[in-house]
Parts: sequence; structure tokens; C-alpha cells
Amino acid sequence: MAGIKSLIKDTAIYGVSSIVGRFLNWCLVPMYTYMFPTEQYGIVTNIYAYVALVLIILLYGMETGFFRFANHERWKNPMQVYSTTLISVGSSSLMFVALACLFSSDIAGALNCGEHPSYIWMMAVAVGIDAFSSLPFSYLRYKKRPVRFAMLKFANIGLNIGLNLFFLVLCPWIWKQAPDLISWFYDPGFGIGYIFLANMISSMVVMLLLLPELRVSYTFNFQLWREMLRYSYPLLILGVAGIMNQTIDKILLPFLIDDPVEASQQLGIYGANYKIAIVMVMFIQAFRFAYEPFIFDKNKEAGGDKRQAYSDAMKFFVIFGLFIFLGVMFFLDLLKYFISPRYFEGLQVVPIVMAAEFFFGIFFNLSLWYKLTDRTIWGTWFSLGGLAITLIINVVFVPQYGYVACAWGALCCYGAMMVASYLIGQKKYPINYHLPRLMLYILSAGALYGVAVLLTTDSHIVNFGLRGVLLLAYGALIWKKEKPLSRVVVKR
Repeated sequence: MAGIKSLIKDTAIYGVSSIVGRFLNWCLVPMYTYMFPTEQYGIVTNIYAYVALVLIILLYGMETGFFRFANHERWKNPMQVYSTTLISVGSSSLMFVALACLFSSDIAGALNCGEHPSYIWMMAVAVGIDAFSSLPFSYLRYKKRPVRFAMLKFANIGLNIGLNLFFLVLCPWIWKQAPDLISWFYDPGFGIGYIFLANMISSMVVMLLLLPELRVSYTFNFQLWREMLRYSYPLLILGVAGIMNQTIDKILLPFLIDDPVEASQQLGIYGANYKIAIVMVMFIQAFRFAYEPFIFDKNKEAGGDKRQAYSDAMKFFVIFGLFIFLGVMFFLDLLKYFISPRYFEGLQVVPIVMAAEFFFGIFFNLSLWYKLTDRTIWGTWFSLGGLAITLIINVVFVPQYGYVACAWGALCCYGAMMVASYLIGQKKYPINYHLPRLMLYILSAGALYGVAVLLTTDSHIVNFGLRGVLLLAYGALIWKKEKPLSRVVVKR
């Protein structure tokens, strides 16, 4: 019991640092959208889509490999595993940074920011450092030091936000009052470049703060490294497929629209409105931190109620996921001011993206069957299948329908992954998910959303009042159906 309590406590600390960090960075989006035109924010969206992909590639599964081999029965010295991993990832990250800086002008031209190669080399330095820093952070998790882990994560987040506010808010104000004070380092024409500069500086500072975790006796075991690569490369494929399902639409869109300026504008609008749906993403992230320890711990228990517990967890996710969906959609007329009005034309994608992320959350719930049965290769097949769907829909429909096709591609991708995982999982590891009850909730939420759309008036007060009643109606339905179960769930 003490071990489980420790696991729950550590999970909460890691989860808070990740979720709060994501939320605080999310809060920068309004400043970006109100400050920069759509085409410039499109460049930011495009570059960060590449950053997410490159970070997975630069780690090539070695983060998970470190945990596996540091606890491996054949390798008795975990510090040698750590040292070998640091040298491997550090060397490859350094090579990447050197190549990206060398070809920064060519890369910038391909990404529609040819006049600013500095955008490329700054983000190359940042992502190279972040990839290498992931290993000392993993070492902190291995040593069970969640407090230092969280403090360093918060330092990174706080510094990044502080630098954004300094360069994008304070410096322009000083420039108007006394430009001579900052003319030696500040250029008002650098614009979105300061977003990347803030990221790079915060990454460098955190790297310095991690120096105590880098004071090790560096040795490189070639045989160990080869075994780690064999173990990790399937994780690289899974990671690349998974992250591309999230970012490939933002990477492909500029190549599928002929006019580069229009492509950047559409990408900026799509990226800003996608951020509104991040509420669902944060809920899924919080759920993931609690769910994986829950299913593996429950799997060790003797008794026949394990699968019932998994079914109840799915019901919990669906209930609260739909509540978040309805809450965002019912009050979108208020939440939309999270972004600048010049991005409002993209609000049509918000319900599609919210539904797509909801499907992904259900897929994550369903993924327990291949994790518990050690058939994780199925996760790779599902991700690759979803990626194929995303690519086909984007290539065929984006040239005609623009970013709206990107949103539908995400919905079809995650919907197909969800259905495939359910059908195969029921054969490999059957769980009674109470489909009639789940479908009732999903269809009821869809019907309530449809009613809210049909009864929309010119008065926001009337609209909000009606939608508040509809949200209460959903809550009443849940209370009526789940009241006998609620005491059990709270007790658990």
C-alpha cells in the first residue's frame, strides 16, 4: 500500500508540472494572436509542428530504453546505462544542430520564412538541447526525485513566459518611451523571432540547472548501446507515427496550397483555433497520468473485478470528456475571445477538433488491451493506419477545402483508430464496456449540441441561459443513470 501511495503522489507531481506547464504556455496564445497577423502566427505553428516531430526523432526511443536497461537484470550498472545514453543522444543532437545551422537558409526558404534563417537555427539549438535534457529529467524520475523534476519544469515554463512578456510586451513599450535604452539588443522588426529566442534561452538555462545530473563518470559501452538501439527503434516508429498524427496536417498544409502567403494565413487560423480545443487535450493528459498506473496496478490484483474496473474507467472518461465538449461548445461565443477576432473564421473547426481529441482519448482507454498483453506492436499498426488516413485526406482535400480538411482528417484518423482498437481488442482481451450506455451519453451530448445550434439567437444572454439549461440537462441524465455507481467510483 505504501508503494501505491508513493506512486500516486509522484504521478500527481509529474502530472501537475506537465499539465500546468501546458496550460501556462497555452495562455500565451492570446498574446500571439492579438499581436501578430495570421500569416506570421502560421509560421510559428508550422515551425513548432516540425519541432515536435524532430524531438521524437532525436530521442529515438532512448528515454524509454534508459528505464528498461537501467533496471535490466543483465546490466548491473545503471550509471553506465545513463552515461551511454547521454553520449549517444548528445552526439546525435549535436550533429543535428550543426547541420540545421549550416543549412538554416535553405530550410527557412522551404518553410516560407526565407528572410529569417535565425528562426531555424534558434529552434534547432532549442530542440537539440531539449532532446538531450530529456535524459537528465528521466534520470530524476529514475531516482524518484519528482520535486526537483517539477521545480525544473516550472523554471523552464516560468522563464519562457517571462522572456515572452519581456520581448513582446515590455521592450516595445520601452522602445516607444526611450529607444536608446534597448536599441543595442532589441529590434522591433524581429517580431515572432522573439518567440523562438525566448524558447532557446529558457532551454539553455534549464540545461545549466541540470548540470548536477550530468556530473557522472562518462563511459560508453558499445554492446549495451547496440542492444538499446534494438530495443528502442520500434518505439521510435511508434513515436514518429503518433506525433505525425498530431502534426502532419500543420506540416503538409503549406505544401498543398499554391500561394505561400495564403498557406501561412490558413495555418495561422487553424493553429489558433486548434488551441481552443486544448482543454480536451489537457483533460486527456491528466487522465493519462492517472490511468496507466491504475491499469497496471489493477492488473496485478487477484480477483475477477479488474475488467469491470477498466469498463468503469472508460465510462468515467466518456462522461467527463463529453461534459468538457459541451462546456466549450456551449460557451464558445465567450471563449472565442481567447484569440483575436481576425482568427474567428476558423471557429468552425473547433467542434471537429474537440470531437477528434475525444476519440483519441477513447482510443487511449482502449489501448490497455495491448499494453496488458505485451502486444504493443498493435499500437504501431494503429498509429500507422491512422497516419495513412490523415495523409490521404489532407493530400486529396486540403487543396480545395483548406484547413477545414485538416480538422476532418484528424477526426477520421482518431475515429478509425478507436474503432479498430475496439474491434481487435474485444477479440484479444474482451471487456464489457456497456456500449448501450456509452452510446446513450454520446448521442445525447450530440443532440444537446444540435439543439443549442438550432436555437441560437442574436442575444448572448438568451443563448448562454439556454445552453446552461442544456448542460444541466446532460448532468441530470448522468446523475440519473450513474447515481448508484457514483458512491463506488468516489470510494475507489
